[in-house]
Amino acid sequence: MLESSQQKGQSLAQQVASKMEEFIKEQRYKGGDKLPNEFELATELNVGRGTIREAIKLLAARNVVIIQRGKGTFVSENPGLTEDPLGLSFITDKKRLSHDLMDVRVMIEPEIAKLAAEHATPAEVEEMEAICLVIEKLIHENKNHEEKDIQLHSAIAKASKNVVVPSLIPIIQTAISLFINLTNRSLKEETIETHRQIVEAIKIKDGEAAKKAMQRHLGYNKDELKI
Repeated sequence: MLESSQQKGQSLAQQVASKMEEFIKEQRYKGGDKLPNEFELATELNVGRGTIREAIKLLAARNVVIIQRGKGTFVSENPGLTEDPLGLSFITDKKRLSHDLMDVRVMIEPEIAKLAAEHATPAEVEEMEAICLVIEKLIHENKNHEEKDIQLHSAIAKASKNVVVPSLIPIIQTAISLFINLTNRSLKEETIETHRQIVEAIKIKDGEAAKKAMQRHLGYNKDELKI
């Protein structure tokens, strides 16, 4: 039974949202799984359907679930992970932000690459190699490779198999987007070569080499920001 809102200091909808989170975890729902309908959830949690609707809106605002009109409510692919978790979009000095984000990347991404070398599956390595080829093609055609660059670094982060690292991906994405836009995609062959070195080290499971290759990659980027 749900506790009273006075006991919890929360509205009934907030209490139900918390119970629904527990339900999602207990039932081991994964990203993309469809939740029971309003009637079933109302019965399960012993509350009205209106309260269920309010609770679902609260969960959607936190990216725990996604509402698809006419289809139902689905668990988010990255529950609770928003696109801008640190509110970086509100920082107006983009050059300063890019410098500081690069410092953060230097602190964490070499270690992430090392973990990826230790834990990446053959399928994940194949995905990284394929993304590298697309990036090379886009760079040689003088086209924007931002989306694929983000995809590569995200794939490396996920391959680390560290449960916290995926939560850092939006920060890495913001950093890459800012860097590419501020430097007008000026790094070309350096990007291609260091990407290859990182992925090759991950492929042969050489953690130290992957770490050093990522350090070189970020070093080029950091030097470019100083120009």
